[in-house]
Amino acid sequence: MRSLILGLLGSAVIAASACGTSAPSTNNETATANQPAPAQQAAGLSLTRLDCGTPTIKNFDKFFSDKPGLYEPGPRVITDSCYVIRHGDQVLLWDTGFPAAWKGQDKDLGELSVKQDKTIAEQLEQIGLKPFDVDIVGISHMHADHTGQAAEFPNAELLIGTKDFEQTKGKDDPFGPWRKEVAKVHSAEGDVDVFGDGSVMALHLPGHTPDHMALLVKLASGPVLLTGDLYHSREAREKRGVPPFNASREQTLQSMDTFEKLAKETGAKVIIQHEPRDIPLLPAFPAAAK
Repeated sequence: MRSLILGLLGSAVIAASACGTSAPSTNNETATANQPAPAQQAAGLSLTRLDCGTPTIKNFDKFFSDKPGLYEPGPRVITDSCYVIRHGDQVLLWDTGFPAAWKGQDKDLGELSVKQDKTIAEQLEQIGLKPFDVDIVGISHMHADHTGQAAEFPNAELLIGTKDFEQTKGKDDPFGPWRKEVAKVHSAEGDVDVFGDGSVMALHLPGHTPDHMALLVKLASGPVLLTGDLYHSREAREKRGVPPFNASREQTLQSMDTFEKLAKETGAKVIIQHEPRDIPLLPAFPAAAK
């Protein structure tokens, strides 16, 4: 059971069929993350938060800290957030939550339980989009609470860390559509300038997983940093807490340093993707931050 739990907020995977075994192409575009974006591009950006599930961690301290007593013990409700970034007529979906098939179910997975009220496709429809309108599916990392609905967008380009993509191959591969030879995969081992103008940067911050990424979105109203799972709560950011299932403690702490330096330099609004208290920092769905 523990291995299943770590697959949802740790290191296992959800069920999805693998299609082919071709290796991903690597096409990294490294850029300075705090380089100012052109004003006309920043003005054309928008960011919308989607609800991708509500997990309850039954013992938050035990689950998320490799130093017992770092957090208050007992249960805590967190959130699973996904995001739509519009860049002119281009659409980036950042993370894909739990499987769509879990909608309406209460999933008890031992150390956590999960509720999901709506799918990504249903929420996209509310903001005037269809699944085929998504040009890029960006995955912060390979864990199953971020990859569950990825395969619902098989025609999009997949943006993911190289090692994370490689390590999900197999029977329960969530990225089956992108194992085909003709599939569009941008596997990254460094920062990626997503649209080529510096306005949206996928940031290589390994540690939680081998090639974990966060996202910097330079809105006209001010930059926003989406953490991926660099942090799971505000307390984790304050106390530099490292989950026991992270791939590398040393890399995690180095990535925290890099992230905090960038947050300070850019003055970005930090959104911790699993932190319910950060939901009100963005406009309530279906409104978008611009």
